[in-house]
Amino acid sequence: MSPESTGQNEHYIRVLRRRFRAWRGNRPFWAGLFTMAGGVPIAYFPYATMSLGNMTLAMSTTAGAGSLIIGVLLITLGLTMWYHSIVRVFAGVAAILLALISIPVANIGGFVVGFLLALVGGALSISWAPGDPKGAEEAPVAEHADEEPSEDEVYAAAVPQQQGAGSGPAADADADAGRHRAG
Repeated sequence: MSPESTGQNEHYIRVLRRRFRAWRGNRPFWAGLFTMAGGVPIAYFPYATMSLGNMTLAMSTTAGAGSLIIGVLLITLGLTMWYHSIVRVFAGVAAILLALISIPVANIGGFVVGFLLALVGGALSISWAPGDPKGAEEAPVAEHADEEPSEDEVYAAAVPQQQGAGSGPAADADADAGRHRAG
């Protein structure tokens, strides 16, 4: 075995955990989770029945259909945050609005639990921003750790090389045609 082939001996759980962490890091994971967790009590409580001995307690109200729609929409918005993170701001605003609507419609927003979870999930979705990808082009690294790069190397790495207006193959072809690049 060579020291370069360490990935073959890794345990599959460690590999799955690393893949999940990479997947989770590229999207508003916690926002989607809180939004979906907020949708469950909002949709569940209007249809819940609880038995206390011989007594049955039913929380069903006339707004059961509205509660179910709000809960299912919140769960759908949570999944949208996970799998289509480009629309995270829309999904966050919609989750906040549905959480506010659930207060009068769905048993005080699923007894405040669903309301608070959906509100936090929507706020997290709005505030989430994708991280900057680590680019291949970074500042030049010194040969040795104790050696500082020269001022010219730092300046050359910070300023990209630019071509003048009259250089390059495209400019030569445009000069022969006698017209501007855009025209």
